[in-house]
Amino acid sequence: MKAKLTGIDLINYKADTRRSLLSNMWKFRALYVIAIPGILYFIIFKYLPLAGSVIAFQNYNIFKGFTGSEWVGLEHFRTMFQYQDFGRILSNTILLGLYDLIFAFPAPILLALLLNEIRLVFYKRFLQTVVYMPHFLSWVIVSGIALGILSPGTGIVNQVLQAFGFEPIYFLGENSYIRTILISSGIWRDSGYGTIIYLAALAGINPDLYEAAEVDGAGRWKQTLAITLPSLIPTIMILFLLHIGRFLDLGFERVWVFLNALNTGNGEILDTYIYKAGLLSQQYSYTTAVGLFKSVVGLILVLIGNILSKKTTGESLY
Repeated sequence: MKAKLTGIDLINYKADTRRSLLSNMWKFRALYVIAIPGILYFIIFKYLPLAGSVIAFQNYNIFKGFTGSEWVGLEHFRTMFQYQDFGRILSNTILLGLYDLIFAFPAPILLALLLNEIRLVFYKRFLQTVVYMPHFLSWVIVSGIALGILSPGTGIVNQVLQAFGFEPIYFLGENSYIRTILISSGIWRDSGYGTIIYLAALAGINPDLYEAAEVDGAGRWKQTLAITLPSLIPTIMILFLLHIGRFLDLGFERVWVFLNALNTGNGEILDTYIYKAGLLSQQYSYTTAVGLFKSVVGLILVLIGNILSKKTTGESLY
Protein backbone atom coordinates (compact mmCIF):
# COMPACT_ATOMS: atom_id res chain seq x y z
CA MET A 1 0.00 0.00 0.00
CA LYS A 2 2.85 2.32 0.88
CA ALA A 3 4.61 1.63 -2.42
CA LYS A 4 1.39 2.32 -4.29
CA LEU A 5 0.90 5.65 -2.55
CA THR A 6 4.53 6.56 -3.16
CA GLY A 7 4.10 5.86 -6.87
CA ILE A 8 0.97 8.02 -7.05
CA ASP A 9 2.70 10.81 -5.17
CA LEU A 10 5.62 10.59 -7.57
CA ILE A 11 3.32 10.86 -10.58
CA ASN A 12 1.55 13.86 -9.07
CA TYR A 13 4.90 15.48 -8.28
CA LYS A 14 6.08 15.04 -11.89
CA ALA A 15 2.81 16.46 -13.20
CA ASP A 16 3.05 19.47 -10.90
CA THR A 17 6.66 20.01 -11.91
CA ARG A 18 5.76 19.86 -15.59
CA ARG A 19 2.92 22.32 -15.15
CA SER A 20 5.20 24.62 -13.16
CA LEU A 21 7.87 24.45 -15.87
CA LEU A 22 5.39 25.23 -18.64
CA SER A 23 3.91 28.04 -16.53
CA ASN A 24 7.33 29.61 -16.00
CA MET A 25 8.21 29.26 -19.68
CA TRP A 26 4.99 31.03 -20.65
CA LYS A 27 5.56 33.70 -18.01
CA PHE A 28 9.04 34.47 -19.31
CA ARG A 29 8.26 33.71 -22.97
CA ALA A 30 9.82 36.97 -24.15
CA LEU A 31 13.20 35.94 -22.73
CA TYR A 32 12.98 32.52 -24.36
CA VAL A 33 12.16 34.10 -27.72
CA ILE A 34 15.13 36.45 -27.40
CA ALA A 35 17.37 33.47 -26.57
CA ILE A 36 16.37 31.51 -29.69
CA PRO A 37 18.99 33.08 -32.05
CA GLY A 38 21.77 32.38 -29.55
CA ILE A 39 20.59 28.80 -29.03
CA LEU A 40 20.43 28.22 -32.79
CA TYR A 41 23.93 29.68 -33.19
CA PHE A 42 25.42 27.23 -30.70
CA ILE A 43 23.50 24.28 -32.15
CA ILE A 44 24.48 25.02 -35.76
CA PHE A 45 28.06 26.24 -35.33
CA LYS A 46 29.17 24.53 -32.10
CA TYR A 47 27.30 21.27 -31.53
CA LEU A 48 26.54 19.96 -35.03
CA PRO A 49 30.18 20.31 -36.18
CA LEU A 50 31.20 18.01 -33.31
CA ALA A 51 30.02 15.12 -35.47
CA GLY A 52 32.88 15.94 -37.85
CA SER A 53 35.39 15.02 -35.14
CA VAL A 54 34.98 11.41 -36.26
CA ILE A 55 37.44 12.06 -39.12
CA ALA A 56 40.20 12.24 -36.49
CA PHE A 57 39.87 8.43 -36.35
CA GLN A 58 39.66 7.98 -40.12
CA ASN A 59 41.86 8.42 -43.17
CA TYR A 60 39.33 10.94 -44.43
CA ASN A 61 38.67 11.26 -48.14
CA ILE A 62 36.48 14.18 -49.22
CA PHE A 63 35.04 12.12 -52.09
CA LYS A 64 34.14 9.09 -49.93
CA GLY A 65 32.79 11.13 -46.99
CA PHE A 66 32.41 10.05 -43.39
CA THR A 67 30.89 6.67 -44.13
CA GLY A 68 33.25 5.59 -46.90
CA SER A 69 36.59 6.70 -45.45
CA GLU A 70 38.97 4.14 -44.00
CA TRP A 71 38.92 3.77 -40.20
CA VAL A 72 42.43 4.05 -38.69
CA GLY A 73 41.68 4.39 -34.96
CA LEU A 74 44.30 6.29 -32.97
CA GLU A 75 46.88 6.36 -35.76
CA HIS A 76 46.75 10.15 -36.19
CA PHE A 77 47.19 10.71 -32.46
CA ARG A 78 50.29 8.51 -32.47
CA THR A 79 51.63 10.47 -35.45
CA MET A 80 50.95 13.71 -33.59
CA PHE A 81 53.00 12.72 -30.53
CA GLN A 82 55.78 11.24 -32.66
CA TYR A 83 56.20 14.41 -34.71
CA GLN A 84 59.60 15.85 -33.79
CA ASP A 85 58.44 19.47 -33.51
CA PHE A 86 55.16 18.75 -31.70
CA GLY A 87 56.76 19.12 -28.27
CA ARG A 88 58.10 22.55 -29.19
CA ILE A 89 54.77 23.69 -30.62
CA LEU A 90 52.85 22.40 -27.60
CA SER A 91 55.27 24.07 -25.17
CA ASN A 92 54.93 27.36 -27.08
CA THR A 93 51.15 27.11 -26.80
CA ILE A 94 51.27 26.28 -23.08
CA LEU A 95 53.74 29.09 -22.30
CA LEU A 96 51.76 31.68 -24.24
CA GLY A 97 48.55 30.50 -22.59
CA LEU A 98 50.22 30.74 -19.18
CA TYR A 99 51.58 34.23 -19.86
CA ASP A 100 48.17 35.29 -21.13
CA LEU A 101 46.59 33.98 -17.92
CA ILE A 102 49.14 35.67 -15.65
CA PHE A 103 49.42 39.06 -17.37
CA ALA A 104 46.42 39.54 -19.67
CA PHE A 105 43.64 38.16 -17.46
CA PRO A 106 44.20 40.56 -14.51
CA ALA A 107 44.62 43.60 -16.80
CA PRO A 108 40.86 44.30 -17.24
CA ILE A 109 40.33 43.93 -13.48
CA LEU A 110 43.01 46.49 -12.65
CA LEU A 111 41.79 48.82 -15.38
CA ALA A 112 38.20 48.57 -14.16
CA LEU A 113 39.29 49.36 -10.59
CA LEU A 114 41.20 52.42 -11.79
CA LEU A 115 38.31 53.66 -13.92
CA ASN A 116 35.93 53.11 -11.04
CA GLU A 117 37.95 55.55 -8.90
CA ILE A 118 37.45 58.42 -11.36
CA ARG A 119 34.79 60.78 -10.04
CA LEU A 120 34.29 62.98 -13.13
CA VAL A 121 31.64 61.10 -15.13
CA PHE A 122 32.52 62.67 -18.50
CA TYR A 123 36.23 61.99 -18.08
CA LYS A 124 35.50 58.42 -16.94
CA ARG A 125 33.31 57.69 -19.97
CA PHE A 126 35.84 59.28 -22.32
CA LEU A 127 38.68 57.14 -20.97
CA GLN A 128 36.54 54.01 -21.07
CA THR A 129 35.71 54.66 -24.72
CA VAL A 130 39.36 55.27 -25.57
CA VAL A 131 40.65 52.09 -23.91
CA TYR A 132 38.10 49.71 -25.40
CA MET A 133 38.17 51.08 -28.96
CA PRO A 134 41.27 48.99 -29.93
CA HIS A 135 39.12 45.87 -29.53
CA PHE A 136 37.36 46.76 -32.78
CA LEU A 137 40.63 46.75 -34.73
CA SER A 138 41.48 43.56 -36.62
CA TRP A 139 44.67 41.73 -35.79
CA VAL A 140 46.05 42.72 -39.19
CA ILE A 141 45.80 46.39 -38.22
CA VAL A 142 47.22 45.68 -34.75
CA SER A 143 50.19 43.88 -36.29
CA GLY A 144 50.71 46.80 -38.69
CA ILE A 145 50.80 49.21 -35.75
CA ALA A 146 53.25 46.94 -33.93
CA LEU A 147 55.45 46.71 -37.02
CA GLY A 148 55.50 50.49 -37.28
CA ILE A 149 56.39 50.97 -33.61
CA LEU A 150 59.02 48.22 -33.50
CA SER A 151 60.59 48.83 -36.92
CA PRO A 152 64.40 48.76 -36.68
CA GLY A 153 64.69 51.76 -38.98
CA THR A 154 61.78 54.09 -38.27
CA GLY A 155 60.11 52.62 -35.18
CA ILE A 156 59.80 54.90 -32.17
CA VAL A 157 61.15 52.21 -29.81
CA ASN A 158 64.41 51.88 -31.74
CA GLN A 159 64.70 55.63 -32.10
CA VAL A 160 64.59 55.91 -28.31
CA LEU A 161 67.18 53.14 -27.99
CA GLN A 162 69.46 54.89 -30.46
CA ALA A 163 69.06 58.15 -28.56
CA PHE A 164 70.52 56.40 -25.51
CA GLY A 165 73.38 54.95 -27.54
CA PHE A 166 72.05 51.41 -28.13
CA GLU A 167 71.98 49.54 -31.40
CA PRO A 168 68.54 49.11 -33.09
CA ILE A 169 66.83 45.76 -32.53
CA TYR A 170 64.76 43.82 -35.04
CA PHE A 171 62.16 42.72 -32.47
CA LEU A 172 60.05 40.63 -34.82
CA GLY A 173 63.13 38.91 -36.18
CA GLU A 174 64.21 37.34 -32.89
CA ASN A 175 62.66 34.41 -31.05
CA SER A 176 63.30 35.97 -27.66
CA TYR A 177 60.86 38.86 -28.22
CA ILE A 178 57.92 37.26 -30.05
CA ARG A 179 56.10 36.02 -26.92
CA THR A 180 56.35 39.44 -25.26
CA ILE A 181 55.00 41.09 -28.41
CA LEU A 182 52.07 38.66 -28.67
CA ILE A 183 51.00 39.06 -25.03
CA SER A 184 51.48 42.84 -24.86
CA SER A 185 49.58 43.42 -28.11
CA GLY A 186 46.74 41.26 -26.77
CA ILE A 187 46.62 43.27 -23.55
CA TRP A 188 46.53 46.55 -25.46
CA ARG A 189 43.77 45.35 -27.78
CA ASP A 190 41.41 43.48 -25.45
CA SER A 191 41.89 44.65 -21.86
CA GLY A 192 39.80 47.79 -22.31
CA TYR A 193 36.88 45.84 -23.76
CA GLY A 194 37.11 43.32 -20.93
CA THR A 195 36.51 46.06 -18.37
CA ILE A 196 32.85 46.33 -19.41
CA ILE A 197 31.81 43.26 -17.41
CA TYR A 198 33.81 44.29 -14.36
CA LEU A 199 32.48 47.85 -14.42
CA ALA A 200 28.95 46.44 -14.58
CA ALA A 201 29.74 44.27 -11.54
CA LEU A 202 31.19 47.29 -9.72
CA ALA A 203 28.04 49.30 -10.45
CA GLY A 204 26.00 46.62 -8.66
CA ILE A 205 27.84 46.99 -5.35
CA ASN A 206 25.69 48.59 -2.64
CA PRO A 207 27.05 52.14 -2.00
CA ASP A 208 25.95 51.86 1.64
CA LEU A 209 28.88 49.50 2.17
CA TYR A 210 31.34 52.20 1.18
CA GLU A 211 29.59 54.79 3.33
CA ALA A 212 29.71 52.49 6.37
CA ALA A 213 33.39 51.76 5.74
CA GLU A 214 34.15 55.46 5.41
CA VAL A 215 32.42 56.14 8.72
CA ASP A 216 34.61 53.46 10.30
CA GLY A 217 37.69 55.31 8.99
CA ALA A 218 38.57 53.07 6.05
CA GLY A 219 40.37 54.77 3.17
CA ARG A 220 39.97 54.01 -0.53
CA TRP A 221 42.62 51.30 -0.46
CA LYS A 222 41.04 49.48 2.48
CA GLN A 223 37.59 49.84 0.89
CA THR A 224 38.95 48.25 -2.26
CA LEU A 225 40.42 45.31 -0.35
CA ALA A 226 37.46 44.80 2.00
CA ILE A 227 34.49 45.60 -0.26
CA THR A 228 35.32 45.95 -3.96
CA LEU A 229 37.50 42.88 -4.54
CA PRO A 230 35.32 40.48 -2.48
CA SER A 231 32.28 41.70 -4.42
CA LEU A 232 34.08 41.01 -7.70
CA ILE A 233 35.14 37.47 -6.76
CA PRO A 234 32.06 35.73 -8.30
CA THR A 235 32.54 37.56 -11.61
CA ILE A 236 36.29 36.99 -11.59
CA MET A 237 35.93 33.26 -10.95
CA ILE A 238 33.35 32.74 -13.70
CA LEU A 239 35.49 34.60 -16.24
CA PHE A 240 38.58 32.77 -14.98
CA LEU A 241 36.94 29.39 -15.61
CA LEU A 242 35.89 30.49 -19.09
CA HIS A 243 39.43 31.69 -19.73
CA ILE A 244 40.85 28.35 -18.55
CA GLY A 245 38.72 26.60 -21.17
CA ARG A 246 40.54 28.61 -23.85
CA PHE A 247 43.97 28.02 -22.33
CA LEU A 248 45.36 26.37 -25.49
CA ASP A 249 43.25 28.50 -27.81
CA LEU A 250 45.28 31.68 -28.08
CA GLY A 251 43.82 32.42 -31.51
CA PHE A 252 45.10 31.79 -35.02
CA GLU A 253 44.82 35.38 -36.31
CA ARG A 254 46.49 36.85 -33.24
CA VAL A 255 49.66 34.82 -33.80
CA TRP A 256 49.75 34.29 -37.55
CA VAL A 257 50.05 37.99 -38.43
CA PHE A 258 53.23 38.28 -36.31
CA LEU A 259 54.98 35.11 -37.49
CA ASN A 260 57.84 34.98 -39.93
CA ALA A 261 60.67 32.58 -40.69
CA LEU A 262 62.85 34.11 -37.95
CA ASN A 263 60.50 33.81 -34.96
CA THR A 264 58.55 30.59 -35.51
CA GLY A 265 60.80 28.81 -33.02
CA ASN A 266 59.03 30.46 -30.07
CA GLY A 267 55.96 31.80 -31.86
CA GLU A 268 54.38 28.82 -33.61
CA ILE A 269 51.38 27.39 -31.73
CA LEU A 270 48.87 24.60 -32.30
CA ASP A 271 46.46 26.86 -34.20
CA THR A 272 49.07 27.97 -36.75
CA TYR A 273 50.35 24.40 -37.06
CA ILE A 274 46.81 23.16 -37.72
CA TYR A 275 46.44 25.78 -40.45
CA LYS A 276 49.68 24.81 -42.20
CA ALA A 277 49.23 21.06 -41.89
CA GLY A 278 45.46 21.02 -42.41
CA LEU A 279 44.66 23.63 -45.04
CA LEU A 280 47.98 24.09 -46.81
CA SER A 281 49.02 20.41 -46.72
CA GLN A 282 45.43 19.05 -46.77
CA GLN A 283 45.96 16.63 -43.85
CA TYR A 284 42.39 16.97 -42.64
CA SER A 285 42.21 13.89 -40.41
CA TYR A 286 45.56 14.54 -38.78
CA THR A 287 44.83 18.18 -37.92
CA THR A 288 41.35 17.22 -36.68
CA ALA A 289 43.11 14.91 -34.23
CA VAL A 290 45.33 17.81 -33.11
CA GLY A 291 42.29 20.05 -32.67
CA LEU A 292 40.42 17.34 -30.79
CA PHE A 293 43.40 16.90 -28.47
CA LYS A 294 43.38 20.65 -27.77
CA SER A 295 39.64 20.64 -27.06
CA VAL A 296 39.87 17.67 -24.69
CA VAL A 297 42.66 19.37 -22.73
CA GLY A 298 40.52 22.51 -22.46
CA LEU A 299 37.54 20.48 -21.23
CA ILE A 300 39.67 18.76 -18.59
CA LEU A 301 41.05 22.10 -17.39
CA VAL A 302 37.52 23.53 -17.09
CA LEU A 303 36.33 20.52 -15.07
CA ILE A 304 39.33 20.66 -12.72
CA GLY A 305 39.11 24.44 -12.36
CA ASN A 306 35.37 24.26 -11.69
CA ILE A 307 35.84 21.70 -8.90
CA LEU A 308 38.65 23.69 -7.27
CA SER A 309 36.71 26.96 -7.55
CA LYS A 310 33.59 25.41 -6.03
CA LYS A 311 35.55 24.04 -3.07
CA THR A 312 37.59 27.20 -2.41
CA THR A 313 35.25 30.10 -3.23
CA GLY A 314 31.83 28.47 -3.63
CA GLU A 315 31.55 29.88 -7.16
CA SER A 316 31.36 27.60 -10.20
CA LEU A 317 29.94 27.32 -13.71
CA TYR A 318 27.56 24.52 -12.68
